[in-house]
Amino acid sequence: MTLKEKFTEILTAFWISNWEDECIKIADDYAVEFADWVRVCKMKGRGYDFDDVKQLLEIYKDEKDL
Repeated sequence: MTLKEKFTEILTAFWISNWEDECIKIADDYAVEFADWVRVCKMKGRGYDFDDVKQLLEIYKDEKDL
């Protein structure tokens, strides 16, 4: 499920009293998965420019179909 789909699911379910907490959890999970992906890429010696975080994020989103 893409990030957009996850947020849409939560935001359309407005009756959930803790929707803000759920959005934070999704964002946190996404951040952790991205950081882990960067760590693995470095360990495997992939030739990415690790100084360009925006580019890495775009590559990550493309690879994960997000």
